[in-house]
Amino acid sequence: MNKNLLLLLACILAVETTFAQNPEQLLLKDYRPKSIYKIPITTVPKAKYPAIDLHSHPYPKSEAELTQWVKTMDQVGVEKTVVLSYSTGARFDSIQKQYSKYGNRFEVWCGFDFTGKDKPGWSKKAVKELERCFKAGARGVGELGDKGLGEFYSLPTPGYGLHIDDPRMKPLLQKCAELKMPISIHVAEPYWMYEPMDSTNDGLMNAYQWKIDKTKPGLLGHAALIKTLENAVRDNPKTTFVACHYANTEYDLSILGTLFDKYPNLYADIAARFGEVAPIPRYMSAFFKKYQDRLVYGTDMGTSPKMYATTFRILETLDEHFYDFDQFGYHWYLNGFGLDDATLRKVYRDNALKILMK
Repeated sequence: MNKNLLLLLACILAVETTFAQNPEQLLLKDYRPKSIYKIPITTVPKAKYPAIDLHSHPYPKSEAELTQWVKTMDQVGVEKTVVLSYSTGARFDSIQKQYSKYGNRFEVWCGFDFTGKDKPGWSKKAVKELERCFKAGARGVGELGDKGLGEFYSLPTPGYGLHIDDPRMKPLLQKCAELKMPISIHVAEPYWMYEPMDSTNDGLMNAYQWKIDKTKPGLLGHAALIKTLENAVRDNPKTTFVACHYANTEYDLSILGTLFDKYPNLYADIAARFGEVAPIPRYMSAFFKKYQDRLVYGTDMGTSPKMYATTFRILETLDEHFYDFDQFGYHWYLNGFGLDDATLRKVYRDNALKILMK
């Protein structure tokens, strides 16, 4: 590359950098504030108590990456990780074989097989595959996922058109109770994704990326999806359900609290919603204390030590006004909840053991 071209590129970069930092032209997506408050900064590289991560996925792409993940778990104090594979058939078998080499450090959960879901006899075939996955090592189901059009997360065949309370799902939910297989289920999305994508949306940048297209035919809205979850939990009292991400009710956790009050077979993981709730630390501290027997630790954000440390800092410390743009797509600052020891023990590990050992 000749010198003139290099000089031109350098000038363009300088102009773009200057332009991006000009407040008159600065885009919200480029806003990366740095706190100037001289207040306590607590580093929490390891969980205060042994933790079980009840919401992760098969992130490693090689045996070396998986081995490194185990080392990271040792480093950060995570004694066990539940790997939600979404999968059935050969894909589940492959994932289970890979992770079973590490003994009880991992537990792989399967999906539901929706192949042929619109044909007569589908439920019986799906139950048989569930039983086969159980014999192959699956001890739970998940992550099921419904953002309005049905259970689309499952592999190899998505279950569009089937919601968790569909009568055709009943045999599967009953079989999960019989086999003592908890179900991890994601319904809806955070409420910001349903709000207008304009200047009034305080979670705009992350919400815009994950926004819900409400024009799709047959799409269930937020409240309707929560209702499908409630219907399934209510009608299957012997089946244990884990609602992912606070059931995506972060904007009004009284919704989740009401479900907890009604249904003892419902839990919720806190995975991948640290950014959504860290702006309201006093409310969250009180919510955790009240429902300390029903909330479980989860991450759903990869495998890096820094990621784990951020989750620990939010749960354990009273730190205020800090940022982590590597993990969260919002421009909000974060705060710690300062959870008490009894609550931390339950959220990190004890509640998960109740679910895993049923």
